[in-house]
Amino acid sequence: MFEIWETSEPARLISDAGSLKVALEKVDTMCRLRHDQALAQVGERSDEGYQFEIRDRDGRALARLTYVPDTSRAYQSVVVEELHGEEPGG
Repeated sequence: MFEIWETSEPARLISDAGSLKVALEKVDTMCRLRHDQALAQVGERSDEGYQFEIRDRDGRALARLTYVPDTSRAYQSVVVEELHGEEPGG
C-alpha cells in the first residue's frame, strides 16, 4: 500500500495505491493536472512548483518530486520507463 501526498502548503493526501506502478501513474496524473491548470490560468500558481511524495504504509517517503509546469510546451510525462521497470521501447 502506498500513499500519494502533495506536500506543498498545506500538505494533503491525494490518494492511495496498491502498487508502486499505480502510485507513479497517479503522481503523473497530478502533474498533468497542474500543467493544464497553469496553461488555463486556473487556480493559484506556485512559482516554486508543486511537491509530491509517495509514502509507504508507515508514512516514510519513498520518492519525492518537485514539478514546475512549463506552459511553453505540451505536457511531457514525469514518469520515465525505467521507473516502471520496463525495458525501453517495450
